[in-house]
Amino acid sequence: MIKKEYLVILMLIIIIASLSIAIFNQIDSNNEIAANDSANHEVLANDSDLGSVEVIRNIGNVNGESIAYVVGVHPLENLTHKTLLKLLPEMTNLNYCYDIYVINVTQDIGYYGDGSSDDSPGRQNGQNLAYKYVYPEISKGNYKLAIDVHSNVGAYDYRTFVFSPLKEGSGNEYAQQVAMNSPNISFYAPDSTTSGPYLTIPLNENGIPAFYFEEYSFAPQNEKDEHMIELINAVDNLKYS
Repeated sequence: MIKKEYLVILMLIIIIASLSIAIFNQIDSNNEIAANDSANHEVLANDSDLGSVEVIRNIGNVNGESIAYVVGVHPLENLTHKTLLKLLPEMTNLNYCYDIYVINVTQDIGYYGDGSSDDSPGRQNGQNLAYKYVYPEISKGNYKLAIDVHSNVGAYDYRTFVFSPLKEGSGNEYAQQVAMNSPNISFYAPDSTTSGPYLTIPLNENGIPAFYFEEYSFAPQNEKDEHMIELINAVDNLKYS
């Protein structure tokens, strides 16, 4: 009888331990920055009102031209952000050197907002973090290109596409070239974008070509991976002036 009680207790301990490990792994998998990137990881800002901004530096060829990716401007689009964070650091034989700017919205993350004014939480908080912290860093960073990674719920004519909010200039030209060299990525320019004035437009206007990558939010993860790899490879094979 005693042996049975010990056996039950042992089984309960094993179950509790297994659940604890599973919960820990789930929490760890939700972290935007992987632990093995810590050597290149820098915290740029901790803003108590909005969130934080981090950067993973020097991915790829450290002797190549510098290119910036930005994720997290709109917090609810995080699955696409995590896809880039998962894949880009694992890519080999890259031509250029990449920095990933990671915006972590902590205030009102569950409310999307409409992005139309400073008092729209969630979405607007990410845009404010982008303008306050990411834009100045990229502007002074001697980057050849910046790509702002987003996702959409399928309200556009295309689901996976690239575009620049400015119809003229190198940002628009680079976006078109990426689309031409990516079988599953289209070039499509919506009439407007809420986050443009906070990052991609001022970058383009101040000498840093910039464009958006938009992924379909509800695409299977294997498709997200395929599209992201196409984007990474197309950007890595651009010729920069």
